[in-house]
Amino acid sequence: MIEAKTKIERYESYRDSGIEWLGEIPEHWKIESFKHILTERNEKNAPIRTKEILSLSIDKGVTLYAEKTTNLDRFKDDFSKYKLAQKGDLVFNSMNMIVGAVGVSDYFGCVSPVYYTYYGELNNSDTSKFYEYLFRSKIVQGVLYSLGKGLMAIDRGDGKYNTLRLKVSRDDLRSMKLPFPNSSEQTQIVQFLNDKTTKIEDAIAIKQQQISLLKERKQILIHKAVTRGLDDSVALKDSGVEWIGEIPEHWNCVKFKFIIRTKARLGWKGLKAAEYVDKSNFGFLSTPNIKTRDIDFNSAYFITKRRYYESPEIMLQKGDVLLVKDGSTLGISNIVRDLPFKCTVNSSIAVLRVMNGVNLLPEYLNYFLKSETCQRIIDKKKDGMGVPHLFQSDINNFSVPIFSIEEQSQISEYIEKSSIKLDEAIGLKQQEIAKLREYKSSLINGVVTGKVKVC
Repeated sequence: MIEAKTKIERYESYRDSGIEWLGEIPEHWKIESFKHILTERNEKNAPIRTKEILSLSIDKGVTLYAEKTTNLDRFKDDFSKYKLAQKGDLVFNSMNMIVGAVGVSDYFGCVSPVYYTYYGELNNSDTSKFYEYLFRSKIVQGVLYSLGKGLMAIDRGDGKYNTLRLKVSRDDLRSMKLPFPNSSEQTQIVQFLNDKTTKIEDAIAIKQQQISLLKERKQILIHKAVTRGLDDSVALKDSGVEWIGEIPEHWNCVKFKFIIRTKARLGWKGLKAAEYVDKSNFGFLSTPNIKTRDIDFNSAYFITKRRYYESPEIMLQKGDVLLVKDGSTLGISNIVRDLPFKCTVNSSIAVLRVMNGVNLLPEYLNYFLKSETCQRIIDKKKDGMGVPHLFQSDINNFSVPIFSIEEQSQISEYIEKSSIKLDEAIGLKQQEIAKLREYKSSLINGVVTGKVKVC
């Protein structure tokens, strides 16, 4: 169990650092420019000394690129253009350091020309590690953000974009004024933070494992209910569909195309972001809106009346089941339980509507789509160059068990009630993880800026 300190220890005396973002520092700490603390290692990999490519991520720091992919062919003629990084070097991705892409390397290898590599006096790994912690702190990331040059629009997947500042120049980095405790104190701080952050990450890993088990339990519950029903004593038969397997003998499997109308938008017919309106009576949903437990209409975007009526086949109705058919979230489904305003969907979402007179509850259909059985076949049907894609013809050839409305209703209610309990348990674990991460961030900020005494 990780607990925050109830009493924060502080150094005996402080002085003004003269740096706005840093504030007060311990009296005996120095302030130095980055260039006087760490030395750049600007060694070219020419002649070629290594073909071990190093990568840098926000979550894992410096890793071997070969661990991410076996496709290294594109590098066979480029090794001489890369720079060397020695074990113990502090490595920065100039394009992503503003969000924490910085880390101490445990390897000798070569890095992209957009990376910066630095080392401390006598290659002191504790100095490198101390400044890794400092540059991963939120307060320093805020400073780096202000230094970033250039802008990049990042697609949020919901029709809008986030804007991110880009590269921090070598000169701006080298000119930064930073806290500089003595070598012995750097080592003690690093040892303290290594110990504390490891314990916090271990606690987070346990909670993530608990979440995975809860999600697995939920998936097993849904799978069993939608393919076997709630009566364990019922006799089973072969469904006639290989990927569904056995089903209760009074059930029958029918292909979607005979009982469900599947419709999807063919592109946006020239619609541009500039055409979105602040508010109208006509909304449209994108993938993020249907990822939540209930469809999130509050963050829906709006279009004009003309744009809404140009695609009547996907004007949403209560009871429609929405299935993501494109992109990284392919296979996510949700049901339109309520419709606060007229609404349509973007081209990544298929609208599944049960035909009139067919004994199939939309609620049951939605849970069937979420089941492991259906998700496995969706994975097998993925197609497209680079972007996963599910064709409407594939969806139409899916099969679903059909049986009495009463039994479908019982199954849907059982899954709903059980899912609420499991989702609540998952939510509590996620809140606990968020608090641990907040504590970790606060601890690092406090220690590396001298606000918290650890030695």
